[in-house]
Amino acid sequence: MNLNIKSDKAQTYDAIVVGSGMTGGMAAKELTERGLKVLMLERGYELKHVEDYKTAMKDPWEFEHRGKITNLAAEEHYASMYFSAKEGTQYLYTNDAENPYIQKRPFNWIRAYHTGGKSLLWGKQSYRWNREDFLANAKQGLGVEWPIGYDDLVPWYDYVEKFVGVSGQAEGLDVLPDGKFLPPMAMTAPELHLKKSVGQKLNRPITIGRVAHLTKPQPWHTALGRATCQFRNRCSRGCPFGAYFSSLAATIPAARQTNRLTIVHNAIVKEILLDSQGQKAKGVRVIDQNTMEVREFYAKVIFLNAGTIGSTSILMNSKSSRFPTGLGNDSDQLGRNLMDHHLSVGARADIEGFEDDYYFGARPNALYIPRFRNWGNDKRSYLRGFGYQGGASRADWSRGAAETGFGADFKAKMTQPGPWKINLSGFGEVLPDPNNRFYLSEDQTDKWGLPKVVFDADFGENERAMRKDIMNDGAEMLEAAGFKNVVPYDNAVAHMGLGIHEMGTARMGKDPKTSVLNKFNQVHACKNVFVTDGSAMTSASNVNPSITYMALTARAAKHAVDQLKARSL
Repeated sequence: MNLNIKSDKAQTYDAIVVGSGMTGGMAAKELTERGLKVLMLERGYELKHVEDYKTAMKDPWEFEHRGKITNLAAEEHYASMYFSAKEGTQYLYTNDAENPYIQKRPFNWIRAYHTGGKSLLWGKQSYRWNREDFLANAKQGLGVEWPIGYDDLVPWYDYVEKFVGVSGQAEGLDVLPDGKFLPPMAMTAPELHLKKSVGQKLNRPITIGRVAHLTKPQPWHTALGRATCQFRNRCSRGCPFGAYFSSLAATIPAARQTNRLTIVHNAIVKEILLDSQGQKAKGVRVIDQNTMEVREFYAKVIFLNAGTIGSTSILMNSKSSRFPTGLGNDSDQLGRNLMDHHLSVGARADIEGFEDDYYFGARPNALYIPRFRNWGNDKRSYLRGFGYQGGASRADWSRGAAETGFGADFKAKMTQPGPWKINLSGFGEVLPDPNNRFYLSEDQTDKWGLPKVVFDADFGENERAMRKDIMNDGAEMLEAAGFKNVVPYDNAVAHMGLGIHEMGTARMGKDPKTSVLNKFNQVHACKNVFVTDGSAMTSASNVNPSITYMALTARAAKHAVDQLKARSL
């Protein structure tokens, strides 16, 4: 027998983090700062902060197609992106044609396979869950009970918000708990009018969006090279100022400062390797996406942060005599209860009477209307609720594409701010449903020989009933403000995945018979494997989930290090 002991030692770390996005970056930061030698495995190519943001400083006229992707790219390469991919951002999205998946029912799987992942493309909206979000499943007998409550996450919300830098306004609302905020961005004049009107006539609060942009950088932000938001609203091309939070701008640099982080790119994790007893993880097997070389890496602890579908796929593909249907799948819950937020429903209107009002720059933020349905004394025919994001702004030069005219006068007109418009777009909670799921194909593989993902999920009657209220309530609020030409809308082609908030598929819970992860995000039956991205979620709330993912990750990382020190892992 030939044992390459020296080679194994060189590939051994204290911890392996799979994924470099929102939670992968946070896991790497926390684990390295707590003294562990960490290997981060990223399945995509290396993208360097600032120098690889190749469209960040371009003006509209510098794009060959004036910002739109070509029809060929839209139909064949970026079909799942729908509204997201633009000429300036498409290089950050994963090509669907090269990374195909199967849709038994329609699902938009939007991916970003490179350093930083979707942390470069997220909406930055950062809201804490409220107490009821953690209690609703148990009260309503849906899914399983959360193994933690709001109070368990409060110190970790505080900790993460401070590091990330979240701009917002404290409001003292139970439905939308306050956090550790940087100064809020300003509302426009029509938004302030809407806030006043809706508050007086409908008793619904409106606040400025709580968003992960630096409005007043603190010393720990500038120490990482981050600076104040420039109000350019070109965030999705990458921010050379590091003003919005991404793992490339914040968590990965923080982890690198410890000199304990190693990153390997183009490394697709195929499966988790178990020890000889088959009870404990010892490492991972990866495939180089370019050379097809197969390698193994070893560690005491493994954090899966490859995204909801990516992390659960790795567990599903990690089959053994102990786990014949996938690592940690004793409960048969792997892949089930796939959730998202439903959107593309709301109302819009024209605004008159504010023609002399302007605003500074291009604010990369929206206003936010917290959930008011099924809250307090309000009771509806459906369960849970929704919030709104949107705002009022003036049409820019691009409105000229829909207007007739030519010549100097027309051009001069387009240089002036256009009329005010407002849009309110609802974000609704999707209930956990074991029939909403994904699984791995038994007969179709990708070019790396891995089973293709098959999606089988859709909105149910509860979500469809909720959408009627989202549309009508949005119109009601715009009418309460006296805005004109109010148009309620519901985009019928919107289906799961478009919210880009995929959650569930390896849920946390108290009982190993009905859940995959325990209260510290450890796989019940293999406790040195942690899963802290969206796959861990037991329900979905109606607010953007990323700050909750990061709070869970930081909490789990501390627990992992404590357990290692106690020799319990």
